[in-house]
Amino acid sequence: MAQRESPVVLNGTQISYIGQDSKDIPHFLGETYGKFARRLDLSFNLLRSLAGLKMFTELEELVVDNNLLGNDLQLPRLPKLHTLTLNKNQLTDIEALLEHLADVTPSLEYLSLLGNEACPNQLVSLDKDDDDYQRYRFFVLYKLPQLKFLDSRKVTKKELMEAQARGAFMKVVKPKLEAMYVFVWREEIEYELFVEKVPNIWREAGEKKKRKSPSYF
Repeated sequence: MAQRESPVVLNGTQISYIGQDSKDIPHFLGETYGKFARRLDLSFNLLRSLAGLKMFTELEELVVDNNLLGNDLQLPRLPKLHTLTLNKNQLTDIEALLEHLADVTPSLEYLSLLGNEACPNQLVSLDKDDDDYQRYRFFVLYKLPQLKFLDSRKVTKKELMEAQARGAFMKVVKPKLEAMYVFVWREEIEYELFVEKVPNIWREAGEKKKRKSPSYF
């Protein structure tokens, strides 16, 4: 009888447990590899919780792309984690996520959120444009100024300075609220933030081209 192939791929301190349809991190992963694993890849599962990470005390890189992680995501404190990719999950509340990461991942330098509604780019919706994405980047960098890479782009010094100056006003609205943020320049020194209800017709691609959003520069 042929021996069953292990679902775990081990390469030194790198652990991969991919495409196993797991809803939670299996306990045996932490028991077996938690004390020495530096990189953990749990992509293409059905994860809704990362509670099992508490046993991975030495973790530096975590990849959990293509799962079902939502706004209730909670990470244990991971003081050595410098890389986190959460691409293609179900995250919509960017502010809550960033505040949580600031608390539990103090060494984080690389973060990727592509493919989540919380990251407004064309991977999520064709209605999103470069301005939407840049506002998102300013807000993320305002909350996590230690980042060196965000999504697929390096963070520049100029971008970080802009984020510290105006990032607080760049909060990304939750998609389900059907509202938009309007940024108005006043007397060349400050911003005012208004939230206005957006009629459904405004969301149509054709109408979007006819209306120009106020510049945040």
